[in-house]
Amino acid sequence: MRRTRSTTLVRLLAGLATLLGIALLGALFPAVAVAEPSGTRATGLHISNGRLLEANGNDFVMRGVNHAHTWYPNETQSLADVKALGANTVRVVLADGHRWTANSAADVANVITQCKANRLICVLEVHDTTGYGEEAAAGTLDQAADYWIGLKNVLAGQENYIIINIGNEPWGNTNPAGWTAPTIAAIQKLRTAGFQHTIMVDAPNWGQDWQGVMRANAQSVYDADTTGNLIFSIHMYSVFDTAAEITDYLNAFVNAKLPLLIGEFGGPADQWGDPDEDTMMATAEQLDLGYLAWSWSGNTDPILDLAIDFDPSRLSSWGQRIFNGANGIAQTSKEATIFGGGTADTQAPTAPGTPTASAVTATSATLTWAASSDNVGVTRYDVVRVNGTSETAVASSATPSTTLTGLTADTAYTFAVYARDAAGNRSARSATVNVTTDDAPTGTCSVGYRVVGDWQGGFQGEIAVRNTGTAAVTGWKLGFTFADGQTVTNMWGGTATQSGGTVNVTPASYTNTIPVGGSVSVGFIGTKGATNAAPTAFTLNGAPCSTS
Repeated sequence: MRRTRSTTLVRLLAGLATLLGIALLGALFPAVAVAEPSGTRATGLHISNGRLLEANGNDFVMRGVNHAHTWYPNETQSLADVKALGANTVRVVLADGHRWTANSAADVANVITQCKANRLICVLEVHDTTGYGEEAAAGTLDQAADYWIGLKNVLAGQENYIIINIGNEPWGNTNPAGWTAPTIAAIQKLRTAGFQHTIMVDAPNWGQDWQGVMRANAQSVYDADTTGNLIFSIHMYSVFDTAAEITDYLNAFVNAKLPLLIGEFGGPADQWGDPDEDTMMATAEQLDLGYLAWSWSGNTDPILDLAIDFDPSRLSSWGQRIFNGANGIAQTSKEATIFGGGTADTQAPTAPGTPTASAVTATSATLTWAASSDNVGVTRYDVVRVNGTSETAVASSATPSTTLTGLTADTAYTFAVYARDAAGNRSARSATVNVTTDDAPTGTCSVGYRVVGDWQGGFQGEIAVRNTGTAAVTGWKLGFTFADGQTVTNMWGGTATQSGGTVNVTPASYTNTIPVGGSVSVGFIGTKGATNAAPTAFTLNGAPCSTS
């Protein structure tokens, strides 16, 4: 079973509808009091004065992503891929056996080994607790604590490298005040069992704390941990769609010296709202708080896939935002000093060789360049499109080669490459290469477009794409233009990116191939004004399609 935000948000918004005036959480709930550290510190990652520190006292700010390991146990290469893109942390989805098949001790040990090999701090979480009290299949925090205790032999001695997130979103919207006592009990159960690790706890209300229960009770929960090594996790989706809500919530914890991170967050708009990811990331950077984006790949609804089909060379627009955008991972992540990050390494890699282009088509091109050298080691290459004095990040690669996709037919491009090392030092830019894509091929496709639902300000549309050619089409890109200012806010069966009225759609994993004579369908929710004319022309991989 794949993780989807849709189920969570349906329940979340149903609860929101019962309460008015939630926009100002700070007005509803008082600020929490200042916390004082107490008890004996752990020998590894620990909390001091509201900050997450490494054993040597170095401040550690998590910058990374979530990875759905329990549903995709063979995708361990993903850990290397997110590291190559600059992450210093990965939050790994596990199961305790209550709802999904339990991850074994051997499997968890391997995850830890892979995290360490890839120089990543590893947050381990049990997902079975999601939405307890409202989701009938959810397990309890007490059951999750028992699972961690059963793994004690695997986890002991790893305090420098892992954080234990007891249970994901462990309470729904039904009686969220019930979250506090079980959370304290689970923390104390782990401490009684001898765990010295930093423990992370998620908020109720499906992680978003829109009723302020975690915020109001954070001090008492923190004080219940005699080691003081506890960090709170807020999940930010559609509830957090204004800058005021985000900054108010994050600053409340910082001002109280209570440790906090954004353990999950999304950015793409959907039918429930439009999260303000720019403010989330900017405020986290300003306050030196960690953030972990949801999620690497494999979502039932791929709108939140950072990488398409687990392929690091095919970042979605959401993935590009997280890794290469303002206040993103590439710009702000610093490797944990336990792996050597943050040391005196200030030497940048040498500039990569001049890229050469091959396998150029109407929509793709492969770039290859001579590798850089570094006194410690090159961890990744950043490929940029150059347009005069401006640059746009287009891809990242752990090797000196990458294939760029989604290009426009019969278009001239200029590309260059930077190299980065583990300490974040960036090389000088390589020389540039000019690439002109091929002409659009003759179309062998037919597109049917229809509106299946309509309401004031919005509508639901469906697009069927038929392959009328003689060969299967794989990894397609559909293009069309809205004439009346419509926008796509959510899509299933594909991922939409939009600039003005121009929309480009790439496939989900289950619509990736269109067989000869076959078709695939994508559906979407859109906004509209007074008129809602259908697009008049469509292209598939740059070639025109007939309409039906």
